[in-house]
Amino acid sequence: MSRADREQDLITYYSGEIHARVGRDLPEPRVERRTAYLDQLRAEGRDTVLEVGCGPGRDGEAIAAAGFTYTGVDLSPASVEACRALGLHAEAASVLDLPFGDASFDAGWTMSTLLHVADQDLDQALREIVRVLRPGAPLAIGLWGDISSGEHVWDDGKGYGPGRFFSIRSDEDMQEVLGRHGDLEQWTTWNDGGAMHYQWAVLRVSAS
Repeated sequence: MSRADREQDLITYYSGEIHARVGRDLPEPRVERRTAYLDQLRAEGRDTVLEVGCGPGRDGEAIAAAGFTYTGVDLSPASVEACRALGLHAEAASVLDLPFGDASFDAGWTMSTLLHVADQDLDQALREIVRVLRPGAPLAIGLWGDISSGEHVWDDGKGYGPGRFFSIRSDEDMQEVLGRHGDLEQWTTWNDGGAMHYQWAVLRVSAS
């Protein structure tokens, strides 16, 4: 499956699922870490935050409400419109081709998005995020991981659209990739009772 086909399937699925996602609560561990991350940004005197994979704006609302200047990007135009309806600044774009200049943002946030990027494209995606962040910026990353890495297309049978492409990575593999793009300042995982676990990282972009 080509990158264009993977992205189009994701657009179709998440455009169909948008209304169900709007009312879905975020997991408490993620909310707790978001609060701590925003406290960190405030302590560092940071203002502008880019979210890659903004969905319907659940994190975006909280980031903007905390006083930060927020920008979101998402493959799905329906997600972008949902964010704009909340008064958030959002644009339709791929993480592999972000429509911003170099060093445009003080910090980055991307949750459950890079798992839709194929392994062959992951370094390019991270380079693109790092490109638009200022030197020394922190980047918060959340992903679903497992004890071993693998790629597959998953059809959840809910009728929102075609099966979605997933690249699930082991902790060791994900840490190795992240280490090529900055200093890994935080890494933790938690399990919500399912087969997989959630990976949480804060990557510090190089200061030079």
